Formats: sequence, structure tokens, C-alpha cells
Amino acid sequence: MYVYYNQNVKNQGIKTNLMPSAGPTPKSRREEYADATRQALITAAGELFTSQGYQQVGIEAIARSARVTRGAFYHHFADKAELFDALVESLQAGAASKVRSAAEAAPQAKRMSAGIREFLEVCTEPAYRQLVIETAPAVLGPARCREIEEAHVYGLLIGALTNQTTGHEKAKAYLAARLIGSMVCEAAQLLDGADDPVALKAEALKLVESMVGALTTDKSRETAARK
Repeated sequence: MYVYYNQNVKNQGIKTNLMPSAGPTPKSRREEYADATRQALITAAGELFTSQGYQQVGIEAIARSARVTRGAFYHHFADKAELFDALVESLQAGAASKVRSAAEAAPQAKRMSAGIREFLEVCTEPAYRQLVIETAPAVLGPARCREIEEAHVYGLLIGALTNQTTGHEKAKAYLAARLIGSMVCEAAQLLDGADDPVALKAEALKLVESMVGALTTDKSRETAARK
């Protein structure tokens, strides 16, 4: 996170009398109902799109499954594509939460590996694999998919790799993160129907971790040289 601090504001010495913060304002019943309706539509869409396919499911079916009216649907989403965008965003946010938790629970030296392993597990989940990896690029377009990815799971990977690199290698961190993420997603797809998924998963993780190791080797050498 980069924080921009304007020194000019400090120099102005503006004084304000601020009321003590009373915390976030509770949502009204209407707002709570609206949030629940929106989430019900996203959940229903995820279940239907996973079981039947994006193209085969219409707005009427989604609204019926969520137990809301078509009018309620259009109150929250302009069309099915906009709902799908929100669904993918939700799946990516959930994936990032799992990856972050796995990394934070691991020893410092193993956090990158733990995060990558958890991401591979997420990618094998039917809804994530089908909707995020397979369907999203065609429905949302590559540019929007990258934007959502980098706001969540890929953003964690980019940040981790950037923190572990130095000098000119920092310029490669973004590309490496994109390639590693793509490798993990491809491995997840290959695991589906593989003759020996356990062996394939182990080999995939070994390849990914070797790529991470190659990227961070220079930093390790620099650190050792200073000692």
C-alpha cells in the first residue's frame, strides 16, 4: 500500500474541531434487505452457472432461484453479464482470503509456498475452475479479468514477489506473478481427470516453486555477500 502525504497541508496548520467517532453507522432495514437480495442473486447465479453453464441460464431462472422478482434483479444488476462480474469478484475475494490465511499461518520462510499451494487447491474447486478460469475470459474479456485478479489473488502474489526481489529484478516481479498464477490455474485444469492427480499436483508445485526460487536467488546472493 502506498500512502501519499501532502506536506503542504501540514504546513497550512489548519485547525478543525472534530466530533469523536461513534463508529460506523448501522445499516437500515432497507439497506440490509438490499444487501441480502444482492447476495442471494450472486449465490443463485454461482450455483446455476456451475451446474448448467453461463449461456444456458437466464435471468428469470436466477431470480426464481434467489426467490426474488425480475424487478429486484434489475434493481441490482443491469444484465446477466454485470451479475457475472460481481460473482467473479466475489469468488476472487474468497480465494484471496483463503490464500492469505494459509500464508499467514505458515512460518515466515514458507509463506510463499503455502500461499501457492492453497491457490492450487482453490483452483481445483468446481465453481472457481469453471467460472473464473474457464468462463470469465470469454464473458468479461481479458482486461477485466486481469483487473479483478490483480485486485485479489494475483495482487497478493505480485506483492509477495515484489517484496522478495531487489534492484532490476523488481521489474520482473509483475511478469513472474502473472506467469506463476497462470501455471497454477493450468495445473488445476490438468488435475481434473488426470491418471495420477497426486503426483501431478506434486510435480506442478515443484515447478512453480523452482520459478519462485529462481526469481529470488539474486536477493539471497546479495544478502549473503553483505555478511
